Amino acid sequence: MDYLPKDPAILVSSVNMLLRDEEFDTLEALCYAFSREPWELRDYLLSQGFVWSEEQKQFRPIGYDS
Repeated sequence: MDYLPKDPAILVSSVNMLLRDEEFDTLEALCYAFSREPWELRDYLLSQGFVWSEEQKQFRPIGYDS
């Protein structure tokens, strides 16, 4: 993958896949590899209805994050 997608659903799926498949150890490492700031990604996806779960190391829909 050369860049992170802009569509929120595809972006969440891509980020979660890269973290799940252990391409990257942390959200920060993933973001820096794609020249993004972690807070920007978290804020953007929060505005689209997804919240970052540090415990699960993935983005989840709001309401399914517990």
